[in-house]
Amino acid sequence: MKQMIARLAAAAVAMTVMAGGAFAAEYPKNKPREQSWTFAGPFGTFDQAQLQRGLKIYTENCSACHALSRVNFRNLSDLGYSPEQIEALASQYEVEDGPDEFGDMFFRPATAADAFPSPFPNEEAARAANAGAYPPDLSLIAKARAPIRGFPAFVLDPFRMYTENGPDYIYSLLTGYKDEVPEDVNVPDGLWYNPYFASGVALAMAPPLFPDMHEFDDGTEATVSNMAKDVSAFLMWTAEPHLEERKQLGFRVMVFLLIFAALLYLSKKQVWSRVEH
Repeated sequence: MKQMIARLAAAAVAMTVMAGGAFAAEYPKNKPREQSWTFAGPFGTFDQAQLQRGLKIYTENCSACHALSRVNFRNLSDLGYSPEQIEALASQYEVEDGPDEFGDMFFRPATAADAFPSPFPNEEAARAANAGAYPPDLSLIAKARAPIRGFPAFVLDPFRMYTENGPDYIYSLLTGYKDEVPEDVNVPDGLWYNPYFASGVALAMAPPLFPDMHEFDDGTEATVSNMAKDVSAFLMWTAEPHLEERKQLGFRVMVFLLIFAALLYLSKKQVWSRVEH
């Protein structure tokens, strides 16, 4: 019994965050802002041009700290890249391989069969390079960071087929940094105030996006909002690359069930039409 009480007390302490003893369930302070996504709804599809822009933002910006370990370079063919383009991109990275004939590990240029390598050899090195904070792997972040919506949203969302709270959260976080901190909020040194952060009032990641920091081949203006939306869509693709196929299959299944139900009704009507009631 004493051990159980101790565990419950430890769990209660673990739920308490640094600022003011508030509970983590109170975060984010601001609800994620809903955006218009091409992949939303039962017939939504990914915008390849947007995904390519998001990949560019990740490779030139986010990859310095965040891994994408569940995405292989060959998967980029879904974004419209040719095998030659994929090999060229992969060759810019190095991955550990081996052992060789001497039993030593070595590094080689990545190929299409490899996954995006982590920028750090292990979690300890990542924390040491980021003042103790561990940059999360972004492969599934659009699914892992999907704040629960309160009433009445969680009741209405199934009827709206709304499942984009993950990308909404990422977009809101990337565009939600605030210079002015409310008087009742205590932000520890070295952290950045962001009311959209799901784990507290501030986070260790500095604002990662600035106007015109990228140049896109299709001429899209590199505003913070545009870049945040592009990389959020890209991370939705990394988390659910088969989203379009799933929706198409679901539509076919619904059509089949409707036709099957109609056939059952007509068959029942035909069989029982000769029976007196």
